[in-house]
Amino acid sequence: MKFIDSHCHLNHEQFEADQDEVIQTALAGDVSHLLTISTKRDEYLSLEKISEQYDEIYHTVGVHPHYADETGDIDQAYEILSKACDHPKAIGIGEAGLDYHYNFSKKETQKAFFEMQIDLSIEKDLPLIIHTREADEDTIAMLEQGCKRGNLQAILHCFSSGEALALKGLELGFYVSASGIVTFKKSEALRDIFKQVPLEKLLIETDAPYLAPQPFRGKRNQPAYVRHVAEMMAELKAVSLKEVADQTTANFKRLFFSKL
Repeated sequence: MKFIDSHCHLNHEQFEADQDEVIQTALAGDVSHLLTISTKRDEYLSLEKISEQYDEIYHTVGVHPHYADETGDIDQAYEILSKACDHPKAIGIGEAGLDYHYNFSKKETQKAFFEMQIDLSIEKDLPLIIHTREADEDTIAMLEQGCKRGNLQAILHCFSSGEALALKGLELGFYVSASGIVTFKKSEALRDIFKQVPLEKLLIETDAPYLAPQPFRGKRNQPAYVRHVAEMMAELKAVSLKEVADQTTANFKRLFFSKL
């Protein structure tokens, strides 16, 4: 029985000293594939090096909303990211979206870069990995408009927003991804939302090194811990752990591997 960590950050400085050990631990255990995620325009360069070393690792290209202001010219960014999509291990766009909690970048700049990456996702026919925090209404509006412009496939990554966004995402045909947050004691409302997400639209992730699940909360997260997210999903869905493993793996492969 194997799981796929659909979202982690293997080039993060917290893995600098033991990156290979962390990866090998995951692959030798319960993890069959990992998707390591871009947050800055040129970060794909370090992610390519990682994904080229391992058959089981793939990467994305994209700009996180936190870094929109510092990225510079949006047209230039589009061209750079577009070319980076040609790498054989680049299988997604993002993480992209809106973050009105921290507002590290101006809202209008965040929106511009989110719209650009929605269009890039449609153009390249690659799934969009969405980060959204305290921006549900604007996120819904922009995704609805994006779906009108073309065939948009997307994931609501590390979902911790409101029910309305989850249901709208499902209505648009998107996937909803659970992270270690669903294992936290105070996440009852979030668990209630995930009870409404069909297994056929569910993904699991660690977002490592962030958000380690129970019983590791407060420590550095790592891809090997994705099993604990799956265990919570099995409990919520009242199904076997194997069913969660098999279905989320099938979902990931359907979304990301169908074009390889």
